[in-house]
Parts: sequence; structure tokens; C-alpha cells
Amino acid sequence: MASLPSTASGPSWLNTPGLPLWSLGIPVLALAMVGAGWGRPLGLVLGLVLVLSLFGAVMAAIHHAEVVAHRVGEPFGTLVLAVAVTVIEVALIVALMLAGGESAKALARDTVFSAVMIVCNGVVGLCLLLGGLRHRVLAFRVEGTSPALAALAALAGLSMVLPSFTTTTAGPTYSGSQLAFAGLSSLVLYGVFVFVQTVRHRDYFLPVDNDNEEVHAAPPPDWVAWTSLGLLMLALIGVVGLAKALAPALESGVAGAGLPAAVSGVVIAMIVLLPETGAAVRSARGNRMQSSLNLALGSGLASIGLTIPVIAALSPIFPFSLALGLPPLQIVLLTLTLLVSAITLGSGRATVMHGAIHLVLFAAFLFLTVVP
Repeated sequence: MASLPSTASGPSWLNTPGLPLWSLGIPVLALAMVGAGWGRPLGLVLGLVLVLSLFGAVMAAIHHAEVVAHRVGEPFGTLVLAVAVTVIEVALIVALMLAGGESAKALARDTVFSAVMIVCNGVVGLCLLLGGLRHRVLAFRVEGTSPALAALAALAGLSMVLPSFTTTTAGPTYSGSQLAFAGLSSLVLYGVFVFVQTVRHRDYFLPVDNDNEEVHAAPPPDWVAWTSLGLLMLALIGVVGLAKALAPALESGVAGAGLPAAVSGVVIAMIVLLPETGAAVRSARGNRMQSSLNLALGSGLASIGLTIPVIAALSPIFPFSLALGLPPLQIVLLTLTLLVSAITLGSGRATVMHGAIHLVLFAAFLFLTVVP
């Protein structure tokens, strides 16, 4: 990396639009607050500070993800954020499963299912609604969304539906060989998708041409992109760490309100996915719907394609069988989501109506999580 240039008024990188001062300090502050709140009972003041730090870290992550995306171009930019968030999410899932014992045997399934429902209905629906209100009709490439959705359907069915119907083991579980097959298949399919997205058919995932000045602006220099990439990692670690620190208070609140335990997992998943949601909504409002869909569908694919192989590899160290198969209610919601997504993304054009449909499905998912 080249040395950072300077001017008489101070280092020029402090004045660079890609690196405003707030975006430099907030990731470090978020990590400091993770240490301050980790393992401690949260009072009103400390809890409020952690919540504010969490949202600050989310905003910093969105900013640095956009800097990196603008430097490397599409679809690499959206891939960076999706994979980074998912890797940290997987680490959090594994840590919670190791610490939770038997009660955490369905954690991986619940987290992955929540992620798929959030990105396919919540993120996509919000992007279509806000983008459609601003631009009336949103255009995207069917040749890019179709393989992504097909891969997502295959991965979801293989990892979360079939375990409820296999007969080698009792309950919604896979045998050792079945789990190994599912993990290897998920990793291979995700790897092929990344190859297609970034190498073989990269043009399928590029935004539809428009006159948005942000698309045609000069990309930041290499040192800005590398700095933003490092700060993006810090911000994402801060997001997950703060979510983990706030989790006990959240779980206590959910239990005190008499809500199902699954509500805690949904809320934590939504917090972890906030950076991707913010970046996707910003792209949709800028009439770059293809970038939004790359990020949303890519996040769902990464969530399954990386989580299941890791869980399969670590399954021998878990003192319990992994519950991967979804109950009937969740299978219906997943099927309905994939069906509606296929219709929405099948024409290459969408309006606020499509967004409203997905948001209703998202509301149904949230409501039935609280009132199953």
C-alpha cells in the first residue's frame, strides 16, 4: 500500500469523501463498547450506550462497504459485504451452540431460516417499495436473479426441508453421512455460484445502465479501499459483538413478556443483517436494483452455503444431534416465499406492488414467530 499523502492543512485522507472522520472513529468505539458491555449486567445507561454504538457501527459498515464496492465494482462489492457478515455470523452461531448445550441444537436452523426470510421478504420487499416509490418501475437482470434464486431454493430445501422427511434417524435430523453430503453439496453449489457471479457470467450481475452519477463517479484510490475494507471488518465485528452483549437483556425481556424463545433469534438476526439492509436500500433508492438483489440473494446463499458446511464439519464435537429440519409451518412459509420470489424476479421489472407483497409475507413471518 502506498504511503498516505499529506498537505499543509493536514493529511489529505482526512479530507477524502470516502473516509470522513466519523467513519474512522466509530468502528474503534464500537469495539471498545463491546469490551465495556461483555458479560456485565446492563443498566439503563449502559444499555442505551450499547444500542447507540450498535447503530453507529451499522452506519459505519454501510459506508465502508459502499467505498469498497465502488472501488472493486459490481458484483464484487456486494459479495464482500455478504460474505463478511456471514462469516462473522457463522462464528457467532458456533460459539452460541457450543455454550448453549442441548437447548441450542436448533440454533443453526433457526438462524439460517430467519436470515432467508429476512433477506427474501424483508430486505427485498423494502427495497422494492422504497425504490418503486421513487422511480416507479425498477429494472434488474433476470439472467442474474434467476440462478441466484434457483441456488437458494436448492440449498434451502436440501438443508432445512429434507431432514424432516429422512428416515435413517429420528426427528428432523441428518445422519452423519447425510450431514456430510449436505454440507459438501452446499459448499460446492455456493462456490459454483460465486464463480458464475464473479468470473464466468459477471455481466449478468451488473446493474442495469442508468444515469446515476454515483455509478459513474471516479472510484476511490487503492489505499482508501484497503482502509475501508479493514474498517468494514472492525465495524462488522462490533455489530456482532454488540448484538451478543445485548442478547441476554433481549432474552430476559422476551421471556418476561411471555414470547416464544425464537423471537430472540429473529431480533438478533435482524440486527446482524442491518448493514446489508442499509446498503441494499441505498442502492434501490439510487435506482440500482440489481445491486440490491445481488446483496439480498447473495446474503441468503452465503448464510446457507457457509453455515451448513461449517456446522457439518464441527458436528462431531457437539454433544447433541443437530435439528435441521423445519416444522410444517416454516416449510409452508419458505415455500410461499420462494414461489412469490420466482414470480417477482421473473420479469426483470418490479413496482411497489411487488414490494408490498414481500413485506406482507415478512409481516406474516414475524407474526407467526410470536403467535405460532
